[in-house]
Amino acid sequence: MTSDFLPENPYLLLTPGPLSTTRSVKAVMLRDWCTWDDDYNRIVQEIRRALVDLATKRDGYTSVLMQGSGTFAVEATLTTAVPSNGKLLVLANGAYGRRIVEIARRLGLPCIVHDSGEVSPPDTERLRQHIENDPTITHVAAVHCETTTGMLNPAREIGRIVRSAGRIFILDAMSSFGGIPMDAGELAADYLISSANKCIQGVPGFGFVIAKRAVLEQTKGRARSLSLDLFDQWQTMETGSGKWRFTSPTHTVRAFHQALAALDAEGGVAVRFERYRTTQRTLVEGMTQLGFVPLLPDPLQSPIITAFLTPDAPAYDFNRFYQRLKQRGFVIYPGKVTDLETFRIGNIGDVDVEDIRRLISAVKGAMFWE
Repeated sequence: MTSDFLPENPYLLLTPGPLSTTRSVKAVMLRDWCTWDDDYNRIVQEIRRALVDLATKRDGYTSVLMQGSGTFAVEATLTTAVPSNGKLLVLANGAYGRRIVEIARRLGLPCIVHDSGEVSPPDTERLRQHIENDPTITHVAAVHCETTTGMLNPAREIGRIVRSAGRIFILDAMSSFGGIPMDAGELAADYLISSANKCIQGVPGFGFVIAKRAVLEQTKGRARSLSLDLFDQWQTMETGSGKWRFTSPTHTVRAFHQALAALDAEGGVAVRFERYRTTQRTLVEGMTQLGFVPLLPDPLQSPIITAFLTPDAPAYDFNRFYQRLKQRGFVIYPGKVTDLETFRIGNIGDVDVEDIRRLISAVKGAMFWE
C-alpha cells in the first residue's frame, strides 16, 4: 500500500496540535513495526540523537521519549525531577502553567505559584527576589509558549535568573520546540519538554524530554509513578539501544522520524520559524482587515497561535462560526482565556501563506453576524 491510497483531508487543522501533517508523515504509518526489532530501535536512537542536536550545541544533554501526550511528559518530569524535600516554583500565565501547578499538587509536591494573569508575561524581578530569599526552592518551571493566548514568555531571562541562583529550570517548550530557534544550554534549561504532534509536525502519541545528563542521573528512585518514571525510561533506552520499558507507540514514532526528515529538508528550525512567522503575520493582517482584534500586542505574540477577541455583536456564536468555517475547509480552536471571550487560530503544521489567504476568504464568507 502506498501514499496514493491516502484520502484527502476534508479540512485543514489550524490548532496548536494535533495539526495537519504531510502525506509523507501519514504514509509511513501504513507499515507495522515490531517494538523489539533492531531496525525499529535504530529509529528510536536516531530520534533521540536528533532531538539533542536540535535542542542544543552544548555537550552534556540527553533525551528520553515517553508514551502519552505532552502532559504525560510534563508529569513524568515533575514526578522524577523534584525530590521529596524539594520545592517547586511555577510561573503561570495561562492554562498550561496552571496545569503544571495542578500536577504538582496531585503529586504532593510543595509548590509556590507566581500567577501574572493571562495577558501579562511572568514578572522576572519578582522571581529574582523570591528565589534569592527562599533557599528551599529547588526547581522553577515555566511555559515557553503559552497557547492559552499565544504568548511567548521570556525563557532566556527566566533561565538566567534560575541558573544564577543555582536551581533547576524546567521549561515546557511544548508548542515552541522545533518551530522557534532555541538552545537549551543558552536558556539554562535543565529539562526541556515537548511533544511529537507540535512544531516537529508529527502525530500524537508520545512526548519527549531533553535533559542535562548529569541532572537526570541524580534522579534515580525519585519518581512517584512506575509508568511515568523518567529516569527508568531513560536508563532502559540507554542500556537497551532504544528499547522502551512498555509498549511503544510504533506508528507515531515512525511518523516522527519522517517528520524530522521533513524538517531537515525544509531547511531546519530557522526556516520553519520564518514560515510560521510569515503565516502568523498574514493571519493577523487579514483578520484585522475583517474587523477582528488580536488579544495580545505584537511584542508578546508568538508565531504559533493567535487569540482573537470575540466580535462585539449580539448575533455572534462561536459554535456556528466554527461549523461554517469547517464546512469551508478549516478548523479553528475555541478560546481558553478565563475572563475574556476569545477564539484561537494556529498556523503550525503543514500550513503555508496561501492556506492562510484561503482561510481569510473563508472567514469573510462565514461572518453571519454582520
